[in-house]
Amino acid sequence: MPKPRRSTRFVPPDDAVFALKRRKAIPYEFVLDTLAGLSPRTRPMFGCLAIYVEEKIVLILRHKPDSPADNGVWLATSHEHHESLRREFPSMRSIRALGKAVTEWQLLPDDAPDFEQAALHACELVAARDPRIGKVPKRREAKSRQR
Repeated sequence: MPKPRRSTRFVPPDDAVFALKRRKAIPYEFVLDTLAGLSPRTRPMFGCLAIYVEEKIVLILRHKPDSPADNGVWLATSHEHHESLRREFPSMRSIRALGKAVTEWQLLPDDAPDFEQAALHACELVAARDPRIGKVPKRREAKSRQR
């Protein structure tokens, strides 16, 4: 014979205790969709979204409504490639938030008339493993070694 069930009331959980943290919307999600075949990894970085392909960081997606000057797609590159990339991306410029006149990282600004076309072309270059885009991040020493 089964045991009789106790009568219990359902008490909804306290919303504050069980609240889920909302994820930020992915800015310029079409970039990730375009790179999907490369199995990119993403990581939050400086309030932006960094995109890695294999061991390289290749792009950062930034959309901050409160400081829109550097919104768009950031290209991981180096000074030696600026001139050749500028021929392909006429609206490309240095990132102002980094505080230098010319930065290694370059920006495809989201307010440029050719932004979406430029971002898609950058994805094509990443997919083609163009050596001008992408950097292997420097490894940080473990905290125990820093002491």
